[in-house]
Amino acid sequence: MEIQLQNFTPAEQATFRLRALYEQAGYRKYRCSRFEEYALYQEYRRFLSDAQVVTFTDLDGKLRAIKPDVTLSIAKTAQPAPGACKRFYYNEEVCRPSRESHTFQTIRQMGLECMGAVDAAAQAEVVRLALQSLAALEVPTVLEVSHMGFVTGLLDALAVPESARGRLLELLNEKNAHELHAAARAEGLDEDAADALCNLLTLHGPLGATLTAAKAACRSEVQQAALEELQALQNLLGEDGRGTQLDLSMADEMEYYNGLVFTGYVAGVPRAVLKGGRYDYLMQRFTPGANAIGFAIYLDELERLAAQTGDAVTGTEPVWLNIALPKGRLGDKAYKLLAEAGYRANEDYNDTRKLVVENPEAGVRYFLVKPSDVAIYVEHGAADIGIVGKDILTESDADVYELLDTGMGKCRMCVAGPKNFVDDESRALRVATKFVNIARDHYERRGRDIDIIKLNGSIELAPILGLSDVIVDIVETGTTLRENNLTVIEEFMPISARFIANKASYKFKYQQMTELLNKMKEALAQ
Repeated sequence: MEIQLQNFTPAEQATFRLRALYEQAGYRKYRCSRFEEYALYQEYRRFLSDAQVVTFTDLDGKLRAIKPDVTLSIAKTAQPAPGACKRFYYNEEVCRPSRESHTFQTIRQMGLECMGAVDAAAQAEVVRLALQSLAALEVPTVLEVSHMGFVTGLLDALAVPESARGRLLELLNEKNAHELHAAARAEGLDEDAADALCNLLTLHGPLGATLTAAKAACRSEVQQAALEELQALQNLLGEDGRGTQLDLSMADEMEYYNGLVFTGYVAGVPRAVLKGGRYDYLMQRFTPGANAIGFAIYLDELERLAAQTGDAVTGTEPVWLNIALPKGRLGDKAYKLLAEAGYRANEDYNDTRKLVVENPEAGVRYFLVKPSDVAIYVEHGAADIGIVGKDILTESDADVYELLDTGMGKCRMCVAGPKNFVDDESRALRVATKFVNIARDHYERRGRDIDIIKLNGSIELAPILGLSDVIVDIVETGTTLRENNLTVIEEFMPISARFIANKASYKFKYQQMTELLNKMKEALAQ
């Protein structure tokens, strides 16, 4: 009986195609044990995406863990001889914490590792296989490459303190130029250095053109070496590399990767489906002198393609921007701004019971959602872009790009309490708030022990009735506080409406988003 691939799910089809691709390229299958000794993950936890793992005591009394990572196990056992290069591919399940459900989940991965004497040709081969892996999915895809050396070289050249680098890299990965500049200045960098960091965000686009632009931004030999390596990669890929994008602001997982990094996206899937790069530091912990490069494809993400058919998959459908707006005054202000920028809908959403209104000529669709849900819709790809308050964005910790501070709805996050409040540091501070994550993070940075009391309304009532010592809440005018004999003790976060984008949508709809963003900026300047 002939097997028809179309009868399988997208993830199952990918498994068949990728196995054939990797074996034809000379990679042999690596079979992992489902469990590892927990000590391995304790020792190398800085190389894990999350230090939390599921552990159990085995029948021999040893503490073991359900595998949270495949690469670590392969690197431990590969042991390539000097001058040799070992090539493996795998199809395995790992167990990691889920950001959405806050429980552990099983994740299906398929990928490959090249370990040992990894030269420029071997590196290009792995990137070529990553490109071919995406092409095997038979839907529109994008592969972005970057190089950790370009970012670290700039940080070194600017003498950025080690203590500041984590926060600055976080803002880079969010493409948050407005806060990046302010944070750089707050850390003592001068205007030129802050501008140099923000300029990284402009080094994004086709590989060849962006390499040319990046050469003018070099400030160190390390950066120059990174660009030379990327240029060599482009030369070795040749026509196979056509369409590859370069994003030199991509600098996540710097503990793990040390050189070339790359990320793959699939149209219709809201987050990256492929991640990879050089991880020489990890490899050399097990085999001195050896290098390594590899990537993993997240098969579970591909199941989202099963719900897509026809034009949505082939990419021939007109490009729409789906925009999530918060209900209420902020949503009305945001829509007014977008309308002034030339993106008015064909009907007023306040005068219709429709859940979605649109403007086919401008290529935009609007839908109103609860303010606390905007970031969720964007993160999960139901909306490409959205307008959301910084308070909600920070509290949700949504994995999105923050592209613009609109300046609308300005207020501030504050600690407030009775006018005569004196902090008793001999006990835990009782804090009432609906912003649990923001409050916890604020006091953790100060090293203050707190007990959080989560409330959903009338937060000011908590200290009045003795339920809490203080509150953490948004303050706009302070009138409610004054009328209840409360006062602001500390302001620690400016709040305003931010323009956010889904990370995958940003790759496929970059031109449309950039045009809309620029028109919004023009409307704000008027």
